[in-house]
Amino acid sequence: MRKVPVTEAVGMVLGHDITRIIPGREKGRAFQRGHLIGPGDIPKLLDLGKEHVYVWEPEDGLVHEDEAALRLARRAAGQGLALDMPSQGKVSLKATHDGLLKVEVSRLNAVNSVEDICFSTLHNNRVTAKNQVVAGTRVIPLAIRQNLLEEAEELCGSPGPLIYVKPFQPLWVGLVTTGSEVYTGRIQDGSCSLVRSKTTPYGGRMIGQSIVPDDPDVIAQEIRRFIAEGAELVLISGGMSVDPDDVTPLGIRAAGAETVFYGAPVLPGSMFMLAYIGHVPVCGLPGCIMFNRTTIFDLLLPRIFAGERISRSEVVALGHGGLCEECSVCRFPACSYGKATLL
Repeated sequence: MRKVPVTEAVGMVLGHDITRIIPGREKGRAFQRGHLIGPGDIPKLLDLGKEHVYVWEPEDGLVHEDEAALRLARRAAGQGLALDMPSQGKVSLKATHDGLLKVEVSRLNAVNSVEDICFSTLHNNRVTAKNQVVAGTRVIPLAIRQNLLEEAEELCGSPGPLIYVKPFQPLWVGLVTTGSEVYTGRIQDGSCSLVRSKTTPYGGRMIGQSIVPDDPDVIAQEIRRFIAEGAELVLISGGMSVDPDDVTPLGIRAAGAETVFYGAPVLPGSMFMLAYIGHVPVCGLPGCIMFNRTTIFDLLLPRIFAGERISRSEVVALGHGGLCEECSVCRFPACSYGKATLL
């Protein structure tokens, strides 16, 4: 790459994209890398504040920014990702399907510790939509040293991809609704429609709902029945507080479930319970899911539908970022809620 005065650049090949910015209105590419500079380009370049430009002259040991960004993106990208062509030195990575974004955070930090490397992503465990940009990468100079690029490439691709998108798996969902007031008909149940609205976007299919009194043995019986009928996720609504007559946790344990946690450092949702019977998740849903728009349920449900088994240490880590600000206009998941660094 050689720096030359704009007035002497006619007939030379531009070595990099040149950006035009109109404050508050537009940012885009005015000249593309590889453009053959003609006499008519000189006034335009000067209007853009370019008194000098860089023309590309291959040099041993250096890799152009476009090629470098492509190489990084290709090594880093796993399943569910597609690459854009370089633009202004940057390559974007897009999801090819709806799913759960997975980022190897510690390795991402190592990549960005390499001199002259930039690799930026959305948060790990973010729900993403098809065609959504989830990451971008570039190098800082117009050309990077080969040895630095190779070091970053190795980190991006080993062991396994740095970033990928896991598809959601359709699951049969059984719902046990507890509470004598609902069981006797004194209060109409609203949990079924809410659970359906939360699970359907991920492929949830309701196998059925059972409304039972506050009896741990009956709750346990219904949990086991749903699993025997093919439920791949069992949700229990109601009875999750510490009142003496709230016996849902007892019922979950009586069903033979292995408890991961009861009580989480997340607000709203601290009374959530997660357990497993074999490979089937069993979740005790606190009352807050009925009136708070976003709770711990929204943080864990995508991971369950992505086929992940959630550990206690991962839930503990949710405390950092686990306080919902309950904004008047909710932007979740495009906010800090539940974005634990260790996940």
